[in-house]
Amino acid sequence: MVNLLLRPIMFFAAIIAGWFVATDAVNFGVIQMVVALFLITVVVAVAAFWETISDWFESKGKSSKTE
Repeated sequence: MVNLLLRPIMFFAAIIAGWFVATDAVNFGVIQMVVALFLITVVVAVAAFWETISDWFESKGKSSKTE
């Protein structure tokens, strides 16, 4: 079960880390893990503040339609 959650995050982390470090570099795994932790942090923050974010977008949509 954890594998299903971790594999896509590590896939995107490898792509992003590959932009900055060569994939055959010694420290690629470390950079990939740092990027993966950042992505996990972003996912958890969006999940935690989802209601606030959606309320903000709804209020932005209403205010732009009235103008």
